[in-house]
Amino acid sequence: MSDAANLNQNTASGGKIVVDLFYLPPIEFFVAIDGVEEIVIEKHDNYQKQSYRNRTAIQLANQVKHLSIPVAGGNKKRKYVEVEMDDSQCWRNVHLRGIQSAYGKAPFFEYFFSDFEAIYLKDHTTLYSFNLDLLTLCLRCLRHTAKLVETSSYEAISEEIDLRGVIKAKQSYEYRNIYKPFPYAQIFGLNFAPNLSILDLLFCSGPNSKDVIDRSKKELNNNTKDCVFKTNSVTLVNN
Repeated sequence: MSDAANLNQNTASGGKIVVDLFYLPPIEFFVAIDGVEEIVIEKHDNYQKQSYRNRTAIQLANQVKHLSIPVAGGNKKRKYVEVEMDDSQCWRNVHLRGIQSAYGKAPFFEYFFSDFEAIYLKDHTTLYSFNLDLLTLCLRCLRHTAKLVETSSYEAISEEIDLRGVIKAKQSYEYRNIYKPFPYAQIFGLNFAPNLSILDLLFCSGPNSKDVIDRSKKELNNNTKDCVFKTNSVTLVNN
């Protein structure tokens, strides 16, 4: 059974899911991991350009804007954990200002923003460690109780549900059987903008975010991926 076709069965009974580590992931990602008992982060893959690893989407007054983290040596074939963020471009301040402009008037902005700001102001050098810190905070904000672990090796064929390589930034969520938008009140625009960064949902919906995620699950009847990979060894991140 494929990862997507088996996703509802896996999350309904708990279990593990193997995922890529993204920068403030889209809502689709949190729909995919909803209900699992263990989230396994792939730590040993190569960095991929033009992916959610270094970009996220927020909603400004007149448009959806993508925030991208510049990386050093991103054109070279390198392990994800080795890729460093290029702070010479002062992207941290740009991203923080963008988030404040987009959500400063959102009902739950003041409740969450300081925790996210603190991570931006920490001395992370690698993209992986920065994204892991942010994901840990996102799970806490959503009161997600899953154990977060990292792989110790990368192997093929698995019994776990594996979404590595499935959620792609350059492909619409509509091509996958994971996420069905459930509209919630957003700050800007007359038309609902689906599958933005989890920040959009948290700042706009606060404690109701989990309910929106529950209502955004799509019936998984079709395959979204032909291959399933094996992750044997994991290292505990937090309990």
